[in-house]
Amino acid sequence: MPDTPLTQAEAPTVIPRPSACPGLWRIVSARDGGICRIKLPGGLLLADQADAVAAAAERFAGGVIEATNRGNLQIRGIGSEHRALVDTLLAAGLGPREAAGDDVRNLMLSPLAGHDPLMLLDARPLAGQILELLEGTPRFHQLSAKFAVQLDAGEGLAMLEHPHDLWLSAVRLEQQPWLAFGLAGCPSGGPVLGAVPLEQGLALVRAVLERFLELATPAQSRMRQLLEVCSATDFVAGLGLDIRRDPAVLAWRREPHHASWLGQLPQPHGLALGVAPPQGRLTPAMLRGAAQVARELGDGSLRLSPWQSLVLTNLQAQHIDQAQAGLSAIGLLCHAHEPLARISACTGSSGCAKALGETKADAVTLAALLGPGAPASVHLTGCPRSCAVAHVAPATLLARSPGRYDLYLRDARQPGFGALRGTDLTLNEAGAMLDLPTEHLND
Repeated sequence: MPDTPLTQAEAPTVIPRPSACPGLWRIVSARDGGICRIKLPGGLLLADQADAVAAAAERFAGGVIEATNRGNLQIRGIGSEHRALVDTLLAAGLGPREAAGDDVRNLMLSPLAGHDPLMLLDARPLAGQILELLEGTPRFHQLSAKFAVQLDAGEGLAMLEHPHDLWLSAVRLEQQPWLAFGLAGCPSGGPVLGAVPLEQGLALVRAVLERFLELATPAQSRMRQLLEVCSATDFVAGLGLDIRRDPAVLAWRREPHHASWLGQLPQPHGLALGVAPPQGRLTPAMLRGAAQVARELGDGSLRLSPWQSLVLTNLQAQHIDQAQAGLSAIGLLCHAHEPLARISACTGSSGCAKALGETKADAVTLAALLGPGAPASVHLTGCPRSCAVAHVAPATLLARSPGRYDLYLRDARQPGFGALRGTDLTLNEAGAMLDLPTEHLND
């Protein structure tokens, strides 16, 4: 991609097409200012690019940077200098020159893609081909800015619960690499609709996207909407590919490894280190500090994760303590046992007109109230959309009014957030309930 900045004529002045979803070129208004979302290729952010994002957040916005639940970054509180902001980010190599090509860059990988000792294959070459296909095919620019693809190579550190319009997961059949796939779901939930050899992975993605655009009406922007009127079996039958659908494929299930995403992470050579900004929010100083550690002790790159965290790769074991100390000193969470590491929260009423509670501040208060018996993950959401978490958390607090929440526990037998266990709770009441043993909460 050329690294020359946009001219005044080239820079964006209007939203490229109707959507409420922010992008690099589409700065969407919120209560706290504009939001610009930077879609990272496979979550990869080079150290110099991190510095550019930090500088842009300081110069053109209020200094708030968020890690998203799909491995991207967004800048909040943007003022009026939209053109200059986009210019700066493009000059750092953080987006394509065409606005429509940016919208469709929704491909999720493991933050340890290519570095995970449990991976069945290196997902990065195919991921690069898929991103090139999405960016470079004008027909695919018709896809919704939310239409998303996941490529799972069997890594131990992998988000397996976020739903995607198309997911692909590596599997070995007769000692050869294949890709099982499904629609409008996730690898952990299935169902598997078939498999193709690894070398046909790009052709499969192309065929699925083309068939979706052939069949979907303007009101059917996501795969789940199309599948309400077209069965998955009929959809797959029309792909025009030789899809393997024998019992060995259809009965396959992706088994999770329950790897922690914070702290030391294994690699075939050296170690990776997972760290998280509290509630997904980075200051420019945090991002610069992480970039400096990556430059000096790692391979000069950061990887954004779907847990709203960062992964630094290729650190030597003798440098881990030094890296953790430096990152902890700038406010990043480095260990899973830290109270704030167990809590996520949406933007809250200070930044979003739909939110009924100040969830970010309430999350800090709640963290101090949680004991060892609380669920491993608690999410505070200001409205039923639950924007900050794409899957259902083990425990969800849904705001009813400032400082008061309904408590839900995840239950596979019930839709939405799960089973309602408490209504109109104060934070103290919610903390006390969450600290009860699970069997008492389920009574």
